[in-house]
Amino acid sequence: MIRLYNTQSRSVEELAAEGEVKIYVCGVTPYSRSHLGHAMSAIVFDVLRRYLEFRGLRTLHVSNYTDIDDKLINRANETGTTVKDLAERHIAELEGEMEELNVLPPHVRPRATEEIAGMLDIIAGLVESGKAYESGGDVYYRVRTFPTYGSLSGKRVDELRSGARVEVGELKEDAVDFALWKSAKPGEPSWDSPWGKGRPGWHIECSAMAIRYLGETLDIHGGGEDLIFPHHENEIAQSEAYTGKPFSHWWMHHGWMQLGGEKMSKSIGNIISIEDGLRTYGADAIRLFVVNSHYRSPLVYSEEGLQAARSGAARLRQAARRPGAPGGEGQVDPEPFRGRFIEAMDDDLNTPRALASLFDLAREINKRIDDGALTEAAQGTLLELAGVLGLRLEEGQEGGDIGPFVELLIELRADLRQKREFELADRLRSRLSDLGVALEDSPDGTTWRIESLAGP
Repeated sequence: MIRLYNTQSRSVEELAAEGEVKIYVCGVTPYSRSHLGHAMSAIVFDVLRRYLEFRGLRTLHVSNYTDIDDKLINRANETGTTVKDLAERHIAELEGEMEELNVLPPHVRPRATEEIAGMLDIIAGLVESGKAYESGGDVYYRVRTFPTYGSLSGKRVDELRSGARVEVGELKEDAVDFALWKSAKPGEPSWDSPWGKGRPGWHIECSAMAIRYLGETLDIHGGGEDLIFPHHENEIAQSEAYTGKPFSHWWMHHGWMQLGGEKMSKSIGNIISIEDGLRTYGADAIRLFVVNSHYRSPLVYSEEGLQAARSGAARLRQAARRPGAPGGEGQVDPEPFRGRFIEAMDDDLNTPRALASLFDLAREINKRIDDGALTEAAQGTLLELAGVLGLRLEEGQEGGDIGPFVELLIELRADLRQKREFELADRLRSRLSDLGVALEDSPDGTTWRIESLAGP
């Protein structure tokens, strides 16, 4: 039975869903290029979806784009473009990068600007029931009308009030109330509403899109732990006040990717773009780097860690693609490794343990090929289970732009060594080292890593 940590209950619970699992994941605000922190989030939920489907469950996966937001408006004004054109450009970039990262596209990818009608319906319902109120063209949610507010984050309303700020122009009844609708400002995109022209608040967008495409109660709602408060807390309050039903059975949050001791963030500027990561390390290395850490733990970016991940991906690929021994005796049984993989993944997606079982299987495959055993079934299992983690293990995946060339030189060096032309082989290794490429020989073969990299 699959068990997942539920942020709301603060415990690991059995996933009781049967048939179709309805998953909503908060997407990006496309005001600039996406970074490796966004890649981490996409990979975490891609692995969740792949594993649920591997275990025989259907999934309905929805992830949105917040294509109207203060950051988009400000960046569009700074760059002299429109909010729509800015969002379109960065959405297209991200979708191309997700495809290269082997992230399955969500079944539905709604955009906030195309879902305004559903947001207005929810806001109107909340105003009619007295859960929300209009003030100066804005509409605010009355937080104190929701008795269980704070159940997800553990925060208390009275504690929030002491630290709450009322922005210039806001006319709230209570400082803790939050905006459902914002009145139009000059030069901003706006839509008609019963309260005048304006645009939606951030939190109402996800409630409207989740309810439209997944129904009033979801199975799993996911995102980074930075979204627990206020975003997800506010989603719960407004959604459950509107429907009278639980909004999501599970709340699944991943840790941050950190760089320089802080969360990797576009607003801070401490980012490595997905584009740069793919060019330098390759898709399999980035995915392996992410799944080598548990999704609820912080993941610290480091060049050394990604280089090690690239070498690890090369070892798995070599074992999975290595020609077996024709007519060999004996056969590698992959089932114990499969069992360990499933046991680990069932335990709150423990990908580090699952990955360890794949490396153990790869080691066994290499050893038994050397002994002349048949390994075709085991290699098929290795590829299958690696695929659950989204690893392709294809030629050239782990090397970025220079990967195929380095692999060709490694093959040439191996041929030279087999012919006992050790001096030439050593010169080749030395020249690669001069170029910043270090070779590592082991019983499993030769892997490589880049020792020095230009800054991103």
